Amino acid sequence: MIVKHLLPPNQPKQRIRYWCTDETRLGLKTISGKVITLKGVKPVGMNQWGRENFYLYGAVEPLTGESFFLEFTHLDGVCFERFVQEFAVAYPEDFHILQMDNGKFHDSQQLQIPENVIFLFQPPHTPEVNPIERLWLEIKRGLRWECFSSLEELRAALRKQLGKLSNEIVASVTGYEFIIDALLVLGIS
Repeated sequence: MIVKHLLPPNQPKQRIRYWCTDETRLGLKTISGKVITLKGVKPVGMNQWGRENFYLYGAVEPLTGESFFLEFTHLDGVCFERFVQEFAVAYPEDFHILQMDNGKFHDSQQLQIPENVIFLFQPPHTPEVNPIERLWLEIKRGLRWECFSSLEELRAALRKQLGKLSNEIVASVTGYEFIIDALLVLGIS
């Protein structure tokens, strides 16, 4: 689909791409989860309560499975703006619709939004409609019950988890049928 009415007259025609964005916190606190054991056997696992953490900002394209991630030390409008700027630089040829939640820093009046990006805010309190939430669960599933001695060790494990994510895997996890159908009806492919 070619964007005509959204682009300034001097802009070349661009392909429209639909992305879902969000942020997640990762830290030294152990991520727990279910463990399969024999009947009557209580699972035993190491657990730590470290307070150090960082945030992974991400964008996924449910149609193709393409993804973009950046790490930041905290969660605020400055980091979010930098994420969007870096994202726009990484994909300069296309026009991007970014679906996101209603986080206060997503709607700051000071945000400088690139010309090839528009925001689509999902309804309040509906994380289930953002497919990247399932990707965060998938990534964290691979980090369950791990005790990391430092953030660098956690970052290395995270890079390993992200390296396992092919476009096909990301598309299968994030490709909600209602989103894919809507994009195809609009002619976005």
